[in-house]
Amino acid sequence: MFSFSEQKNFFGRRCVWVNGPVIVGAGPSGLAISACLRDQGIPFVVIERSDCIASLWQKRTYDRLKLHLPKKFCQLPKIPFPGDYPEYPTKKQFIAYLENYAKKFDIKPQFNECVESAKYDEACKLWRVKTVSTTGSIRVETEYICQMLVVATGENAEGVIPEIEGLEEFSGEVIHAKDYKSGEKYEGKKVLVVGCGNSGMEVSLDLSNHHAKPSMVVRSSVHVLPREILGKSTFDLAMMLMKWLPLWIVDKILLIFAWFMIGNTQRYGIKRPYLGPLTLKNNHGKTPVLDIGTLEKIRSGDITVVPGIKRFTEKTVELVNGDILEIDSVVLATGYFSNVPFWLHEKEFFAENGFPKTPFPNGWKGKGGLYAAGFTRRGLAGATADAIKISKDIGKEWKKELNHKKQKVPTHRRCISTF
Repeated sequence: MFSFSEQKNFFGRRCVWVNGPVIVGAGPSGLAISACLRDQGIPFVVIERSDCIASLWQKRTYDRLKLHLPKKFCQLPKIPFPGDYPEYPTKKQFIAYLENYAKKFDIKPQFNECVESAKYDEACKLWRVKTVSTTGSIRVETEYICQMLVVATGENAEGVIPEIEGLEEFSGEVIHAKDYKSGEKYEGKKVLVVGCGNSGMEVSLDLSNHHAKPSMVVRSSVHVLPREILGKSTFDLAMMLMKWLPLWIVDKILLIFAWFMIGNTQRYGIKRPYLGPLTLKNNHGKTPVLDIGTLEKIRSGDITVVPGIKRFTEKTVELVNGDILEIDSVVLATGYFSNVPFWLHEKEFFAENGFPKTPFPNGWKGKGGLYAAGFTRRGLAGATADAIKISKDIGKEWKKELNHKKQKVPTHRRCISTF
C-alpha cells in the first residue's frame, strides 16, 4: 500500500519513511482521499486510532440513525450507493457501503494507532507524525516521516461535555449522545435530553417510541424544517433554488414552506433564529434540524420541551424558569468538537477550535504539504469535495517530486538516518 524505509532508534521507536502522504483518520474523508490517491497510483498511509473504519458511525451513533440527506449528496468519489438502497440509507447500509468502498480500493489503515503529535520539521522540510499503538499491554511507538500530511479526523472527533452545576451530584445515568444506542432500556423512565439539534431531536423521538418519558432542553433558538417539501428533499430543493436565486430569498421560501407544513414552532417552545436557516449555516455552521416525526410527538405531549438548566441535584433538575423535574437519566446531545489542537503542533493554518482559519471553500490546504479534509461543516458532500481537491493537488506535487528524483537524489532521506 505504501513505500517506506524503517529504522529503530536507541529507545526502540520505529521510524517509518512514507513515500507519499500520511492520512490521519479512516472515516469517510480519509477513505475518500485514499480512493482518489489509489486511482492515481500514489502511495499513502492511513492512521486510525480505532480498530475499524468509520468508527464514529460504527461505535458512536444510535441504532435508528439514517442519513439526513438524500444518498446522492452523501456518496464518496468514484462509487455511488447501490441502486437498491433507499433515498435515506440506514446506518447499517452506510457502514456496509464504506466497508465495500475500502475493499474496492484496497484501503488498509494502520488500526489502533493513536497520533500523539504531528510536527513539521523546518530543517528537513518533512512532517514527523508520532503514534502510539493501543493494542494489548505493550506500548509501541512509531514515528512516520512524510512530505505531506492530511488531517481527516473530522469535526466530530470528541463529544462535548458541558459544565452544568450539580451534574456530578446526579445519581442517575449520564451519557453523551455518542454512547446512546436505543431507547429500549429506558422504557417508563424519565429522561432529560440536553440539546435540540438533529441528535437531540432524534434521541427524544427514539425514547418516545420506546415508551420512555423524554424532556428535551431547548436553551437557544433553532430552525426546524421538514425533511421533504412537496415530495422533494428540502436540501435538494434548496440547492436547486440557489442556482437561480440569492441566499436570502431561498431562506424566505424555505421558511414559508416550513410555516405551512409544520406551523409555528415557537408555540411548542422552539424559537427560530433571526438569521435564515441557510445563512445561519453558512455564517456560523449551525445546521437546521430536519424533522422526521419529533414535532408530532411534541404536539401530542409525548415529548416535553423545557427551557435551559440551572442546576442538578441528586435526583432532580432545576430549570431556569424555576420548574423542578424528577428524572432518572440524562442524555447529553450537546455536540462534538475537533481534537486537532491536542496533537497537531501547527498554529498558522488551524485555529484553536480545531478548524482551518481560512473560510470555506479555501480551508483545505495549508503550507508545507498540510491538508484538511472534512472541516467544511457541510457533511459528507463537503468531505467528498475536499477529497477531490486534495487528491488532485497531491497528484501535482507527486509528479513534481518524481521529476525531481529523476534529476537528483533527495537529501531529506539523510534526516532519517539520524534516528
